[in-house]
Amino acid sequence: MRCYLHAFLLCMLFTFFSLLYVFSQLASTLEDRDEWLAKHQGMPDRSSRDTGHVLRKSPGLAGLRDHEEGLDSERSGSAAEEHADERSHLAVVACGPRLEETITMLKSAVLFSRKPLHFYIFAEDELHKGFRKALESWPRTVQNKFNFTVYPITFPKENAREWKKLFKPCASQRLFLPLILKEVDSLLYVDTDILFLQPVEDIWALLSQFNSSQLAAMAPEHEEPRIGWYNRFARHPYYGNTGINSGVMLMNMTRLRDRFFKNDMTTVALQWNEILMPLLQKYKLNITWGDQDLLNIIFHYNPESLYVFPCQWNYRPDHCIYGSNCQQAEHEGVFILHGNRGVFHDDKQPAFRAVYEAIQKYPFGKNMETSLLQPLEVSLLTTTHTYCGRASHLFTKRLKQSIMSVQQDSTQAR
Repeated sequence: MRCYLHAFLLCMLFTFFSLLYVFSQLASTLEDRDEWLAKHQGMPDRSSRDTGHVLRKSPGLAGLRDHEEGLDSERSGSAAEEHADERSHLAVVACGPRLEETITMLKSAVLFSRKPLHFYIFAEDELHKGFRKALESWPRTVQNKFNFTVYPITFPKENAREWKKLFKPCASQRLFLPLILKEVDSLLYVDTDILFLQPVEDIWALLSQFNSSQLAAMAPEHEEPRIGWYNRFARHPYYGNTGINSGVMLMNMTRLRDRFFKNDMTTVALQWNEILMPLLQKYKLNITWGDQDLLNIIFHYNPESLYVFPCQWNYRPDHCIYGSNCQQAEHEGVFILHGNRGVFHDDKQPAFRAVYEAIQKYPFGKNMETSLLQPLEVSLLTTTHTYCGRASHLFTKRLKQSIMSVQQDSTQAR
């Protein structure tokens, strides 16, 4: 009997140590996988968790801190900590000489927003220090309104060079945001040449207007078909009558990652991570505007997935260069100004440049009416020799309301 008891006890000990070894190996494997993801896919450690439509991310302790691999920088303040569940999540991709332009865009977002923001900045390595230095130099009262994370430019390894050179440098990075920011539920992507003239949370609120099939929102490329590009020149399928512009793109990324998309390449629907490369291979000789063309092709075959917002959310020179053709802006003003084709930096559209320079030069803490709005209105008076200059009252219509709202909040806070 004792022999049986000893044998039983030895079996139990052997089983216990075997299980202990298996669990230790499993933990080691999971740890190695996370390290590989952080190293090879440019992802920060999984220190955040999705809940509903908002990323609830635990902010850093104080000031700016670097991720241990040098990929993630995060700055947080008390306001952001207290209202983390109210944040709007804003992403931008910056390559080449776009640092100052991107900083000005982020400045416009912070100036008028009344709720906390989180910035996801995808940039070439040599720009990372410049972003940290610029954002850290802003007054503490301004820094308390936002957090930010800096990421490297990351493409699938097997086709990285092809993706990076598609259209403008790094522009196609935006196609991969849902695959990189896997724990972010919803995101607003904007180009670097964007200026917010009203709070970011106003466009963020459009997420609540999506129906059950919609997963992204963009504005039409043109309002007037006679000057439309896609309907006159495109050699590939595109959305609707005049195509869509991807310079301002609101995404429910959870839906986007889960959805299967109809296409003209296979008889079965493909998920986002499956469809991008085949699309590029099929249409790369036919596309002109790179990743924007690929988005047009996808939503041509899946129109039910797109929410189309009006042109005042993505107002470009095309809306005024031949005369005003954005009716919504005529009634409500311009909400987001998009200075594509470099008009913030040349003399082709001086009204656009005037708005950019007014926001860029505005010193934080000064009265916005006297130090931003009034100098801008003076500058705009010199632009009436152009069609966009004659429509520039549309630029300041919403801007005035945003400034009044900020000043009222400031007065009440005192």
